[in-house]
Amino acid sequence: MKTKIAITSLASMSPLGNKANLIWKQYLSPETLIGVQSFDGKQQFAATLPHELRHAIDTLRKEDIKYKALDETVLMAILASRQAVKEAGWATGDAFGINMGSSRGATQLFEKYHKEFIETGKTATLTSPTTTLGNIASWIAHDLKSTGPEISHSITCSTALHAVLNAVAWLQSGLATKFLVGGSEAPLTAFTLAQMQALKIYANPKEGQPEFTEYPCRAFDFTKTKNTMVLGEAAAVACLEVGENPKALGYITGIGYATDDLQHNISISEEALCFQKSMAMALQNTPLEEVDAIVMHAPGTLKGDTSEYKAIQKIFGATLPMLTTNKWKIGHTFGASGLLNLELALLMLQHQTFIGIPYAPETHPRPQLRNVLINAVGFGGNAVSVLVAKG
Repeated sequence: MKTKIAITSLASMSPLGNKANLIWKQYLSPETLIGVQSFDGKQQFAATLPHELRHAIDTLRKEDIKYKALDETVLMAILASRQAVKEAGWATGDAFGINMGSSRGATQLFEKYHKEFIETGKTATLTSPTTTLGNIASWIAHDLKSTGPEISHSITCSTALHAVLNAVAWLQSGLATKFLVGGSEAPLTAFTLAQMQALKIYANPKEGQPEFTEYPCRAFDFTKTKNTMVLGEAAAVACLEVGENPKALGYITGIGYATDDLQHNISISEEALCFQKSMAMALQNTPLEEVDAIVMHAPGTLKGDTSEYKAIQKIFGATLPMLTTNKWKIGHTFGASGLLNLELALLMLQHQTFIGIPYAPETHPRPQLRNVLINAVGFGGNAVSVLVAKG
């Protein structure tokens, strides 16, 4: 890192809500936000947006006739971006870059149009323009009247942190001074859930162990004997600026990335070599003992949780930091999950309070929180690690 990158705001809408004080209050509670929902008549675990945020999406659809045809991934990203830019003090029309992504893109709208095509042999005029992944950054730019570069991408579940990597490169090159980054995901559809079931990684309400009733997603629980991944929906967006900043919530002081040599379409290596490499790259200028906590990717799957933990042990040895994840609380939000991990890290740094996992014993306690490492990885073994320091 040539220079520190300031995070001058972070806004999200997720099962936790969309206000920082409420989100922190939710994290202080040991209760999960995952419940049983009905999708096409089938009961499934999921973490959904609260009613007031669902109402905000509906209101946005009515605000502009053009927004009525957009997918929820775009609408959530617009709402979160408006909030982030406002909190950072950026003006409408500013020359800032945008890098926004999604793992699956316009899932709800694509499935709707595809169903109509199967039934009628025809599709709506706006099918193609409203389901392309590039929609997200383009519509945010339209809404905020920004004049910088607009980038959309999908790098599976590490999408949002890859947006951070890209923005850091732009900022440190001098090609931009401000960048809006993040991810958005609205994956709660019957077809998407069926895909996770087909992979045999999803928690099943009918087959859970007794203790799973309280916590359906048992992320970072090495006593589990079944995969327990659960999906959630969310959008999370951060404003990044070069150098010291009085508004900084924290600073990005290290970045790392790597890709595994895959043996299987959905897995990473036994000891997550991709995470070992990405963490080592992010930490190259930081003594290991100064990393006080790690917000793990930890999706709640048997192999995913174990391999990441082995990678952490390989890197840190006897100086293990405090370890946590938020997927027991809000489920896995695919492309948005990395930024939600960043949000948790910043809140812990701000409040100097570590948020553990209710069913996992706290280990390796630290007297203070100075540096927190954030991990994300997805299908394709594309790991990202980002180190953040207290502002």
